[in-house]
Amino acid sequence: MGLRQAGYRLSEIVSRSGSSSRGKARSLAQKARAARITNVGATLTADLVWICVPDREIGRVARQLARNLDWKDKTVFHSSGALSSDELTVLRRRGTAVASVHPLMTFVHGSVPSLEGVPFALEGDDAAVRQARGIVRNLGGKAFSISRDRKSLYHAWGGFSSPLLIALLVTAERVAQAAGVSTADARRKMLPIVRQTLANYASLGPARAFSGPIVRGDAQVVRRHMRVLQKIPEARQVYLALAQAGVRYLPTRNRKGLEKVLKA
Repeated sequence: MGLRQAGYRLSEIVSRSGSSSRGKARSLAQKARAARITNVGATLTADLVWICVPDREIGRVARQLARNLDWKDKTVFHSSGALSSDELTVLRRRGTAVASVHPLMTFVHGSVPSLEGVPFALEGDDAAVRQARGIVRNLGGKAFSISRDRKSLYHAWGGFSSPLLIALLVTAERVAQAAGVSTADARRKMLPIVRQTLANYASLGPARAFSGPIVRGDAQVVRRHMRVLQKIPEARQVYLALAQAGVRYLPTRNRKGLEKVLKA
């Protein structure tokens, strides 16, 4: 939808032939005012084709498309954060300029985030990357380059920024349950401190946003945390890893005392 709102015309929404895929494509095509077709009947007359499928399917889709159409003078993107443009090598060999174009944003059912100010990681052929930069700019995003051999590290960074952050919050809910607070109540009660922490991180930076017993160097409190978390082994492992990261990457008092507790 962002592409149409930015002034681009979407000619076709291509899906697999299964009923679920066709249903989703039909809904999207109606919103985008585009034709809905299956991969069997796709003509792909557009100058730009954007492949938005699971990572494991990108290479297979590219090979399938390469057999059926003339690809000279077209541009093809894929949206994987972890995989490079080399997944589209079979199309590159047919005369197509290819690139990976990945927004550093979370997309889940029931939420449609704005792309305004969203970073897009670009990698691939010069011509395709130039075209991608223009599209990202028109979408309101901010393009930056990533080297193909660092795509997996880039994607892991994104993992820390969203899905693993959710995993951390769910782990916190389990600790709250052990403390006698229900999951739903824990979620409500955590939101003010979570929001303020993110606000502090954004406005003050990580060092000044860091608080609690580690920054104070209170090894005794950390030792008590480690002891009671033995009842929740997975949470204890998460706590240990994050505490060690805090001691290593952030300013703390009593660093040696904390390191001793965490090693024990």
